[in-house]
Amino acid sequence: MRRPVLLPLVLTACSAAAARDEGLKLPAPTVDATKAPGEATAVFAGGCFWGVEGVFQHVKGVKSVRAGYTGGDAAHANYDDVSDGDTGHAESVRVVYDPAQVTYGQLLQVFFSVAMDPTTLNRQGPDRGTQYRSAVFYATPEQEKLAKAYVAQLGAAHAFTDPIVTQVVPLKGFWQAEDEHQDYMHLNPDAMYIAINDRPKVLALARIYPDMYTPGWANGR
Repeated sequence: MRRPVLLPLVLTACSAAAARDEGLKLPAPTVDATKAPGEATAVFAGGCFWGVEGVFQHVKGVKSVRAGYTGGDAAHANYDDVSDGDTGHAESVRVVYDPAQVTYGQLLQVFFSVAMDPTTLNRQGPDRGTQYRSAVFYATPEQEKLAKAYVAQLGAAHAFTDPIVTQVVPLKGFWQAEDEHQDYMHLNPDAMYIAINDRPKVLALARIYPDMYTPGWANGR
């Protein structure tokens, strides 16, 4: 589904009500990485990259978030091709974070809780197609272990009514999206798509995980 670029809208009472219902508080991972100094990278896909990017930009310890394409090849890593739904790519985000401040497991917790619905197959909100599938793209054996352990933990706890369909698959490449898709939520806060589908996710992050939320944002100027 091709999304409009700019559709101004003042946040309505209906939108605010939706924001209160957004997100689900999940248990912390029982298996997690040890906090350590340095820099690490995680890649997630959860529907439109505008909203997933916006959520992670407000997580404490996150240094930068970039929107992009993952799962296909370089020749088709552009918005027009990916929007057709047959390139193998998923709209995704690359999160660079400080593992001394936030762990990979905590990023997983935020991702499954407020960034997307892990029980909908090839669909998030109004967007349909494999390019909007949810996935954790692991870059290391540890990330694979932690992601699979957390999915199993949530399944055993029956955290969701329906089964989790989020993929846990190896990262084969990440291609950064066009400039107009970077920092989209912050540059277009009153766009209709953002107000209805994405702003509620950030509000849910602040409400459900106040200790992990920061009002400032990664990439902020």
